[in-house]
Amino acid sequence: MIFITILIIDRSEIFRAGLCQELSSQKDFKLLDCDPAQDVLKIIESHYVNIALIDIDSPISNGLELAKKIIRHYPNTGVIVLSPYFNDNVLFEAIKIGAIAYTDKGISIKDFTAIIRRANRGEYVINDSLLLRPTVAERVLKQFQEMASLNLIPDKVTTPLTQREIQILSYIANGNTNKEVAHILGISDQTIKNHVSAILRKLNANDRAHAVAMAMQHHWISVDNKLGRMPVL
Repeated sequence: MIFITILIIDRSEIFRAGLCQELSSQKDFKLLDCDPAQDVLKIIESHYVNIALIDIDSPISNGLELAKKIIRHYPNTGVIVLSPYFNDNVLFEAIKIGAIAYTDKGISIKDFTAIIRRANRGEYVINDSLLLRPTVAERVLKQFQEMASLNLIPDKVTTPLTQREIQILSYIANGNTNKEVAHILGISDQTIKNHVSAILRKLNANDRAHAVAMAMQHHWISVDNKLGRMPVL
């Protein structure tokens, strides 16, 4: 059996224990938990974590910063952001840092389990939320355009991307999940994940949003601005 290793990161020991109990019925889930004050990156590296569940209760900025750090250092670990209630501003910030999904704690275990499985397959579940909120989608696209025009993005790239990497980044920027890109190109999901990791490393990009903005600035890719084709970050 192939296991999905899940790390639950929350300040509340009671919440962590409760979520572990609820998810333990999934036989292929290998569950770990920790306090955000612990060395989270070391735990992820030691246990080859597939999915990190991060509660950003309070202060929100600390939770988002930890999520961003995980995505930066371990781009193959999907980060799912949790909050007490759904908030458009948190959704926007979660998209910016490259979270793979965002949901509130009121979600049912059945739906939450489905999100975890989709995220583990490389799907950007967060796009479901984005497409239901056009105002947030507009903010995302506007930021892409602004980042691409800012001189704060380095002009010189440390290592040029290959044509395949530019092709993959273009597909991702135009709303395709890793699984969809893999199907289009006839390669495996894992190969796409490896390419994305290489893209972030070569561009010295913090996350997918940063990588897409840099690629737009260099005119390597363009983003389709049609309704329903918002970028996957």
